[in-house]
Amino acid sequence: MAKILLVEDNEMNRDMLSRRLIRKGYEVAMAVDGREGVDMARSGDYDIVLMDMSLPEIDGWEATRRLKQAAETKALPIIALTAHAMAGDRDKALEAGCDDYDTKPIDLQRLLGKIEALLGQST
Repeated sequence: MAKILLVEDNEMNRDMLSRRLIRKGYEVAMAVDGREGVDMARSGDYDIVLMDMSLPEIDGWEATRRLKQAAETKALPIIALTAHAMAGDRDKALEAGCDDYDTKPIDLQRLLGKIEALLGQST
C-alpha cells in the first residue's frame, strides 16, 4: 500500500487522520511543520503528501512551492488540506503546486477518493 507523508501541526487532527488512514492500509509518516515536511519529503520515499496549509516555520503554500521546485520531489503528488474554504483558496493551492485540494473537517471517503485518483489506484 502507498506511503503517505502527513504534514499537520494540530496534534488531534494528525492523530485522527493518521489512525484512519492506517486502518485503510496506508503507511503514514508525520511531520509537524512545513520545514520538517519539506525535509522528510526530500529524504523519504513517499507516494503522496497531505499538506496542511496553515503550518508553523514554513506554511503549506511555501512548503509546496519548495517541493515542486526540487527535482527529486517535483513529481510527488500533494493534496492541500485546509480549513480555508473561501472562494479562490482552491486556485491558490493549485497555483502553489498542489495536485488537489480538500477542506477540513476531513470527509475520509472524499479524501480517499482523491488519494486513490492521484495514485492511480482503484477503490
